[in-house]
Amino acid sequence: MSEQFEKKIKDYVILPLFGVLCFMLLWCLICSVTDNLPNPIKMWQKSELFIYEPFAKRGEMDQGILRFTGLSISLVGQGYLVALIFGTPLGFFLGLSKLFTRSFDPIIQILRPVSPLAWYPLGLVLFELSPEPSYFASLFTISVCAMWPTVLNTAVGVRAIPQDYLNVAKVLKLSRSKTLFKVLIPATLPYMFTGFRLSLGIAWLVIVAVEMLKGQPGIGGFLWDAYNAGNYSLVILCILVIGLVGFTLDRLMSLVEGKFKTA
Repeated sequence: MSEQFEKKIKDYVILPLFGVLCFMLLWCLICSVTDNLPNPIKMWQKSELFIYEPFAKRGEMDQGILRFTGLSISLVGQGYLVALIFGTPLGFFLGLSKLFTRSFDPIIQILRPVSPLAWYPLGLVLFELSPEPSYFASLFTISVCAMWPTVLNTAVGVRAIPQDYLNVAKVLKLSRSKTLFKVLIPATLPYMFTGFRLSLGIAWLVIVAVEMLKGQPGIGGFLWDAYNAGNYSLVILCILVIGLVGFTLDRLMSLVEGKFKTA
């Protein structure tokens, strides 16, 4: 067995397992001083039905854990796509135009830290005449909250482009569209992907708050329903699933980023 292979086993198997073991011990320690929080064994026993039948649908708020997760991911994907569609061009405008930046950067800095708990009610007001106000308000909230990292990182990337690149484009008399696709976007791509990853993480965070507010099927709605029912085992199950899905989405985005870098 090579030394490099042993190092990989240690880094990717032994040390993560050690971290999980420490987490489980801490969990059990906390359970020993409070009666409300179930230990890992009780949590598993109370959650078996939702895990063994992950895609079952017994009722609106009585579904398998992966079915709830799928509903949330679907809504996150739609909101995230809208965030990128609006956030990426906005980032380019901020990076390319000082006049645009001076005009709109103060507004962006004011709106950026606003909580999704504030955006969702506004979305309900804006889309109250739509066929599905709750759906469009959720989409609006995810999009608004998730687009800011894309906006800011794209703008930083555009400003970081060496002036020599732009000078070469002028010498070659490239059109605006060719300059955009041949110079600006390739040079900005690493910054853009940093923004995309951060935006995806925020979109996944926002969906939990939104679903808790609207009380509809999804991982956040399921978590809130379990809390109101006093079923803390399902609350912990939801927290673990939310964390695992967030980690998986980040890894997938990292793989996509790697593909673009090697392309």
